[in-house]
Amino acid sequence: MRAGKLDKTITIQRSGLTVDDYGTETEGWNDVATVRAQLVQASTEEFMRSFGSSSEIAVVFRVRYRDDLNPSDRVSYQGQAYDVKEIKELGRREGLDLRCVAVGA
Repeated sequence: MRAGKLDKTITIQRSGLTVDDYGTETEGWNDVATVRAQLVQASTEEFMRSFGSSSEIAVVFRVRYRDDLNPSDRVSYQGQAYDVKEIKELGRREGLDLRCVAVGA
């Protein structure tokens, strides 16, 4: 994996308990890591659903290999949150493709 292609910065987040300014614990998203990534693919796909058609913004981020990621995590990129749908290993622990869908799209 060439370092020059990793030209984007993403933040990987995991669901957990956070403490607000008043000391109350609430469910929220905690930052796990900020990593360099390559934006491999970004597209808007239309799907026919039972309630009609809808569109989803699908994105694939390529990052260096990490063994602490799981599909329940999410990615934050340019102020937009993306749910991780699939994690695909590249080579022998060379990198990962994170297939994501925009939250609220």
